Amino acid sequence: MTSTEPRGPGPRTTPQRQAVFDALDEIEDFRSAQEVHELLSSRGSGIGLATVYRTLALYADRGLVDVLRREDGEAIYRRCSDTHHHHLVCRSCGATVEVEGPAVERWASAIAAEHGFADLSHTLEIVGTCADCRKG
Repeated sequence: MTSTEPRGPGPRTTPQRQAVFDALDEIEDFRSAQEVHELLSSRGSGIGLATVYRTLALYADRGLVDVLRREDGEAIYRRCSDTHHHHLVCRSCGATVEVEGPAVERWASAIAAEHGFADLSHTLEIVGTCADCRKG
């Protein structure tokens, strides 16, 4: 089941943006803009790669998708839960698990307070090799 892009302040929803949003609804792991574009193209969509890049950047700015950087620096995207969380990412297959980290939150708050920082935000990705890839 696909959902509709949330309405609100900001750019209007176009059929192209909705198609990217719908594609992201079907993807469980993080994917690059090229991979999202390939998925759309395989379905006969005429949406251009530049539109996919712009749409993903817009969604990231609006907090509708999470963005990670691969080791080569390429951005990858995924729709995630609305709650604050972190990610375990397999460096071999890209499988991703959302995890909550209360200890990380306490540590970040303590470090920030120690140095006089407030209004915190942070991201944390833990990269390793998943059990399936270790078996193979």
